[in-house]
Parts: sequence; structure tokens; C-alpha cells
Amino acid sequence: MGKEMKRTEQRDEILEKVKQFLIKEYDSDVRATGTGEIMMPAVDFNGEEFYFTFKASIPRGKRNGQGSYIPYNGYDAADEWQGVLDTRADNERAKAEKKERAAKEKERKANAKKVVKELNAKGLDKMIHEEGE
Repeated sequence: MGKEMKRTEQRDEILEKVKQFLIKEYDSDVRATGTGEIMMPAVDFNGEEFYFTFKASIPRGKRNGQGSYIPYNGYDAADEWQGVLDTRADNERAKAEKKERAAKEKERKANAKKVVKELNAKGLDKMIHEEGE
């Protein structure tokens, strides 16, 4: 039996264990929907049915342009994904900080406008300009 066939068998065994777990844990009708793929129905908060799909694949890697592959490394892929998540979190944090600064600036300007309006109402603005002349 070749390497690919052994890996396929291992994938199918693992997917079967996942299927049995889902059936036992969620008392659900879990079925195969394709090679290396299963589905499980669920019901949302509105009582509407929807589906989860689970797909098990054995990635070969990326093509290197010379007719072969650079082997897939799951740890590298996980690190890359964590980098994406970290960047997203940083962007969201920066966006929230910018929004907070804008709100503070808006409040500061509103307060300054209020003070000027109060001064104008008291006629102090006129007196200040007269003193400066």
C-alpha cells in the first residue's frame, strides 16, 4: 500500500472518530457529503435549520514552480494565521483609539464653543476687544 493510500485511510479513520463524537455529543444526524467531508444539521435561535460542514484534507503544500511541492507545514500555517489575527486585533485597537480621540476632540470643541457663547452672552468678548485696542 502506497503512502497516499495510507494517509487517506488515516484521514478517513480520524473523520469517522469525529463523526462518532458529534453523533454521541450532539445526538445529531451526521452524514458524509463527499470524500473527506461530513455535515451535521443544527437549529439556530429562531428555530431555523442550518448545517455545519467538516472537511478533512491532507494538503500537499505549495508548488515551487519546478514541478514539485514545498511540503505543507501545519505549524507554519498556524503561525501565519496567528499573525493575521494579531494584525486584525491591532487594526481594531487602533480604530477604536482613533474613534475615542475623535470623540474627545469633538467634546473639547463643543466645550470651547460653549465658553465663547457664554462670554458673548455676557458681553465680555466686546470688553476684551476694547481693552486690546
